[in-house]
Amino acid sequence: MTEKERNYQLRILPPAQHELEEIALLHKALSGSASARKVTDGLFDAMHRLTLFPLSALTIREAELRRMGFRYAISGQYLIFYRLIGDTVFVYHIVHGKTDYPTLLRAEFL
Repeated sequence: MTEKERNYQLRILPPAQHELEEIALLHKALSGSASARKVTDGLFDAMHRLTLFPLSALTIREAELRRMGFRYAISGQYLIFYRLIGDTVFVYHIVHGKTDYPTLLRAEFL
């Protein structure tokens, strides 16, 4: 079965879930509910695409993290860090693009 013929499972891990909630609260406070909904809908759409084509997103530049299988998808100003393990896409973090994500991921996984 090829990647095109499969639907992968999605598992948003607790740190990513918390970050998603914080992103929604931030956008709601700054611009209102419609803005928060637009941003979170975009993030959920990007994660849904990963269940269809998990290998289509970008690989991480840092060699150690790339060897561990980390990839990231982009949704607006946000980066979605994940790994495909078996038939499941595990979302580890959802952060603003200006975040020092290599340090964040290294601290957690290396």
